[in-house]
Amino acid sequence: MQETQRVHAKSTRNGSSQGLLPRIRRRWRQVGRWFDVRPWRYLAGPIVAVLCVLVLIAPSAYVVQEPGPTQDVLGKVEGKQVIDVSGVKTHKDSGKLLLVTVNASGVPGYPVTNAQALLAWANPKATVIPQEAVFPVGQSAKDYAKESNKEMSSSQNAAATAAKRFLKAHGYDVSGMKVSMHVDDIGGPSAGMMYTLGLIDKVTGEQLSGGKTIAGTGTMNAKGKVGAIGGIRLKMIGAKRDGATWFLAPESNCSDVVGHVPQGLHVVKVGTLDEAYDALVAIRDGKGGSLPQCTVKQ
Repeated sequence: MQETQRVHAKSTRNGSSQGLLPRIRRRWRQVGRWFDVRPWRYLAGPIVAVLCVLVLIAPSAYVVQEPGPTQDVLGKVEGKQVIDVSGVKTHKDSGKLLLVTVNASGVPGYPVTNAQALLAWANPKATVIPQEAVFPVGQSAKDYAKESNKEMSSSQNAAATAAKRFLKAHGYDVSGMKVSMHVDDIGGPSAGMMYTLGLIDKVTGEQLSGGKTIAGTGTMNAKGKVGAIGGIRLKMIGAKRDGATWFLAPESNCSDVVGHVPQGLHVVKVGTLDEAYDALVAIRDGKGGSLPQCTVKQ
């Protein structure tokens, strides 16, 4: 009895298998007839739609930049002083000196899709630029991060050297002064000027901010020269967003500043550390209105 049941079950499975192939053939014939009665242009729309989706989700060849976070160089980050000074007496300032940053997507390690680049292109608070204008073609994420960190470290060293030269020239004993700087997830050299001013303010106790929130950007070399940086339009937006009323900009960036200053933000052009220091003193003393601004060259 059991043997008969097994044979019967086997026979049923074979029958099902034999009936499946004809059904598949009929389905294919139905699909073929469907295409026969409809021209290929009937599928043009769906095909184009699929191709568009594939293009939009593909990695973009552009870098998207937006206003990034700011950081008070007179304050702390993760419990550490941004500018940590030992060997000399330091002072507190009731205001803020902000370094400003740009968030970048599309750089090595932070891919961006064509859809994201397209949306950023329509955003007045973002910029879209070719990748080759930002980093070398084929650069790895590791090399990009290494280069960015190297620039930041070099910027901090130059800032400390420039500040020491300035302080010594103004009668301060900095022979035993040691400086270390702590800012995570920020790379590049553009915070050099604000590091230098922050260090000077902490050592002199001159309250250079005047209790205000003042932002700025620019490279700083060891001899006190302020250099141009990228993304200054976005950095001004970030400064205004975070409460700054004054902004120190490199003189060499003035062509990018004119016509793009956020309402309520006063921009002062500076070319040297002495000029940046004098600008802070003037702002503190209520004389900021007489400071030089960026203008269109005739």
